[in-house]
Amino acid sequence: MDFEGLVYKVLPAVKGTSTRGEWTKQEMILELPGEFSRKLCVSFWGDKTRELENIKEGEAIGISANVESKEFNGRWFTEVRAWRVMRKTAGQQPQGDAAAAPSTMHDFPAYSTDTLPGGDDKEVDDLPF
Repeated sequence: MDFEGLVYKVLPAVKGTSTRGEWTKQEMILELPGEFSRKLCVSFWGDKTRELENIKEGEAIGISANVESKEFNGRWFTEVRAWRVMRKTAGQQPQGDAAAAPSTMHDFPAYSTDTLPGGDDKEVDDLPF
C-alpha cells in the first residue's frame, strides 16, 4: 500500500537480539491529511532504518508499505512495515483520501427548460414505464 502525508514524529531506533541474530527497528508517525487527519505508525526494520536518518518532522513524504495482522495469545496486532520512502518535492502536497482521488464531478450546464424537447410549456415524461 502507498501512503502520503507529513512526518509527525520520528521515534528513536530500537535494537535487540533474537534467536536469528541482531535486529534493528525504528518507527515513524505519519500524519495522513483529510477532513479528519489521522496518524499512522510505520515500522522500518533492518537496513531500512537508514532511510529515516535525513527525514525531518513536518516533511511531506510518501511511503510504500505492507500491512499485516498477526494473532498472539488470542489477540490480533497490526503492523505497517515500510519498504520505501519517497520525499515529495517542494511543489507537491501530500494527498489524502479526498485529495488523492481525482474528482469525478463534471461541470454540467445549468438546468434550463429551453433545452427540453417540446418547448417551454409542455411537460416531458421520458420515463420508460
